[in-house]
Amino acid sequence: MDTSSSPLPPRGAPRFSAECPSRPILDQISDKWSMMVMAVLEQPTRFNEIKRQLEGVTQRVLTQTLRRLERNGMIRRRVLETSPPGVEYSLTPLGESFRGPFTRLYEWTVEHSDEVLTAQCAFDARASGQ
Repeated sequence: MDTSSSPLPPRGAPRFSAECPSRPILDQISDKWSMMVMAVLEQPTRFNEIKRQLEGVTQRVLTQTLRRLERNGMIRRRVLETSPPGVEYSLTPLGESFRGPFTRLYEWTVEHSDEVLTAQCAFDARASGQ
């Protein structure tokens, strides 16, 4: 059996090397604001509407998040010919392809949030009793 095309590194080698191209992508898409922006963009949406839907995000952080998502090909930025000029964001086909895995991840978090909170409380109780 030919194992030269195996996705796993040789035994003893780091599983995720520092040069692995997946690392910055995983960092981007697992960022909480990126995940929330992707959820908000069910249809083309203006900047201020995105901001209104993401309680707690600052204008600076939202701008940085949108730029990273655009740079990674997940969203498209379109300047609107209005007065004053507006900006609208939408998912690209690549961003749309992420909707399925994202939806499953989101559903998992909702389904298991009580269990996670229970585990956190139990951990905190043990840690404070030491």
